[in-house]
Amino acid sequence: MNNILTSLVGRQAEKYGDRAAVYSRDNAGKWNPYSWNDMARMTAHAAGAMEILGLKEGARIAVFSPNDPHILITDFAAFANRLVPVSIYATSSEQQVEYIVRDADTEFIFVGDQNQYNIARSVAMRQPQLRQIVTYTDIERDPADRTTMTFSQFLRIGEAASQSCRDEVARRTAAASPDDVATLLYTSGTTGDPKGAILTHANFDAAIEMHHGRLTSLSDADTSMCFLPLSHIFEKAWTYYALDLGIRVYVNRDPREIQNTIREVHPTCMCSVPRFWEKAYAAIQDKMARMKPLSRWMCNRALKVGRRRNLEFVRNGLPVPRLLEWQYSFFNRRVFAKVQRIMGIEHGNIFPTAGAPLSAAITEFFRAMGVPIVIGYGLSETTATVSCYPYVGYEVGTVGTPLSGLEVKIGPDNEILVKGPTIMRGYFNKPEETAAVFTPDGFFRTGDAGYFDANGAIVLTDRIKDLFKTSNGKYIAPQAIESRLGEDKYIEQVAVIGDNRKFVTAIIVPAIEALKEFARNKKIQYRNLEELLADNRVRDLIANRIEALQEGLASFEKIKKFTLLPKEFTMEAGELTNTLKIRRPVINRHYASQIEAMYA
Repeated sequence: MNNILTSLVGRQAEKYGDRAAVYSRDNAGKWNPYSWNDMARMTAHAAGAMEILGLKEGARIAVFSPNDPHILITDFAAFANRLVPVSIYATSSEQQVEYIVRDADTEFIFVGDQNQYNIARSVAMRQPQLRQIVTYTDIERDPADRTTMTFSQFLRIGEAASQSCRDEVARRTAAASPDDVATLLYTSGTTGDPKGAILTHANFDAAIEMHHGRLTSLSDADTSMCFLPLSHIFEKAWTYYALDLGIRVYVNRDPREIQNTIREVHPTCMCSVPRFWEKAYAAIQDKMARMKPLSRWMCNRALKVGRRRNLEFVRNGLPVPRLLEWQYSFFNRRVFAKVQRIMGIEHGNIFPTAGAPLSAAITEFFRAMGVPIVIGYGLSETTATVSCYPYVGYEVGTVGTPLSGLEVKIGPDNEILVKGPTIMRGYFNKPEETAAVFTPDGFFRTGDAGYFDANGAIVLTDRIKDLFKTSNGKYIAPQAIESRLGEDKYIEQVAVIGDNRKFVTAIIVPAIEALKEFARNKKIQYRNLEELLADNRVRDLIANRIEALQEGLASFEKIKKFTLLPKEFTMEAGELTNTLKIRRPVINRHYASQIEAMYA
C-alpha cells in the first residue's frame, strides 16, 4: 500500500504526535485543536465502525455537510476501508441529493445540520439502499427514525471493535491500490444533470506530488484556512495537500463568517474564488474614496511604488533598486501592512484563486500591495490544478503555466485539452458522456476556450458553451465582461446577454446596501426597492460605472442596455450552481420578459 491519502493520517501521527493538525471553531467562538494523534484515533474508530456496520470494499458513502473536521475523519476512515466518499454540496436541494444518492448507489450518508438531516431522511424513505444516516451535529430526529445515529455514537461503535474487525480494516488498508477510486465528485454543471467524476488515488497522488514540485515556499510552518466547501475539488485537493505537508488547517464552518475567522486566524494560505477578492477590492476602493486628499494621495503613491517594485522587478526575478526598495518598505509599513492586518492576511505566503476569471486590475492591485494572490485553473475532472502562477515570471491576465507532468494543448475551437496522471477515469455510470469528453488520443476536453501566450502561460477566453455570437457575427466572451463589472462596489451579480441579438445587454443585481447609501447621500426618496432601482439617478450611476469598467473593449462587446433586479440570483431558483456559477439557460428563461424589453 503506497497511496498518499490512505497512509496520510498514520504517517503524520507518527511524525507530529500531539501537534495540532486541524482546528474547529465551537459555538462560543473558540478554536479547538485536533492533534494528529486525535485524528489517527478518531479515524481508526470511524474505520472500525464502517466495517462493523457492513460496508464492503468499494461501497460508496455520501457526505452532505457544511465544512466540518469530521468530514476529513470520514474521508480518511473510508480510505482505510477502500470505500468511496461521495461529496454533496451542503446547499444542494432534495432533488439533487436524491439524484446523487441514486446514481452513486450510496449506502450511508453523513450529514451536517438539521436541514441536511431532513433532506437525507426524506430521500432515505424513497431510496432503500440508503440504510444509514450519521449526523455530525445534534439534530431533532424524526420520531419514526430508528436508525440515525450521531457521529459520537458512530465512533463509539468503532472504539469497541473486536480484534477481528481491526484485523479486517488493516487487511483492507494493506490491500489499497493506486487504482482504487478515491472519490466521486459530482460536477455542479451549468446545464443538464450532474456527472460523477471518478478520481482515483493515483490521481490524488500525482496532484499532491505536482504541487510539492511547484509550491516550494510552503512548509509545515504554514497555516491554511479551509474556506471553500470541502465538496469542491479546489478545497478538497488543497486541504489534502496541506495536511500532507503538515500545514495546520483551520476549518471555517459558515462562509458568512469568513471575514471574522480570517482576522482571528491570520492564515498564511487559503484558496478562494474571485468573488472574495472582488468584494475586498470594492471595500478598499470605497474606503480610499472617503479619505482626505492627503491620505488618498499617499495610498495612490504607495500603489504606484508597489506596482513598480512587485510587478516590474520581483515578478521578473530582477534585483530591486535600492531607492525603490526603501520607498516600498516605507509604504509597506504605513499603508499595505495596515490594510493586510485589518483583513487578517498580513502573513500571506500564497493565496490560490480559481473557479472563475479575476480581473487583471484586481490581481495587479493586490500584488502591488504585496498580497500573494496566485491565479490558477483546473476542474473536478483534472483533480483541480491544471496551471497556476509560478513564483517568478507569471503574467497577469493568464492562469499561469501548466504543472510539470501535464500535457496541455489547444484543440479545435481553441478548446484547452489536457492529458496526464491527474485526469479522471471517467464519469460514473455514464459511458457515452465519458467517451464524448476524451479525444481519440486520450486528451480530456475541458470545455474551456483559450490559448498560450508567448511565455507558455494559458490565457482563458471563456467556457465554450458560454461564448455567443451577436446577430452581426461578432463573438462575445461573457465571463470576461462579467469579471470586469464584478470589480464595482455597486454591482453584486451580472449576467451578460446577447446570443443572436443585435447588441449586448446585461441583467444586473446591484449591491443593495451600497445603493441605499448612495440614495441617502443624494437624498433620493423611495417607498420600496423597485422604486429605488427605477430612479434615473440610480440608473445613471450604474450606466456610468459600466461605461468606465468597459474602457478598452470593442464597441460590439460593450453593454448597451441593462436591467436592474431587486433580488439576487440563487441556487434555490436554479440560477446558480453550487459553485456560484451562472446557469445562463435558466436566467434566460426566468428573465425572458426583461430581456425582450431591452431589445424591443
